[in-house]
Amino acid sequence: MRENWLNPPEWIEHQPEIVAGYPDRIIAKPAFAAQLKQRTLTNLYNKKPAWLVNAHVKLDQAVVAAYGWENDAAELNEAEILQRLLALNLARKKAN
Repeated sequence: MRENWLNPPEWIEHQPEIVAGYPDRIIAKPAFAAQLKQRTLTNLYNKKPAWLVNAHVKLDQAVVAAYGWENDAAELNEAEILQRLLALNLARKKAN
């Protein structure tokens, strides 16, 4: 998803790198060079397209599930998450 936004296949050409083992160079097609320069991660996050927001929601849900916090999802603001992670880290340190 991210790579297709940054480098739309119809806007670029792949050129083999001179040094073996390195990835291909990504070269903008002349008609899309100016547009491609605007395709930065900063601009992507500033635009917040729906697919990116949805990907972050799915990731957040997966993390909540991994920690076993699904039943507490409503109360999980940033401060609560940080407190829980600190408690887990302190418990882990104490166990070692």
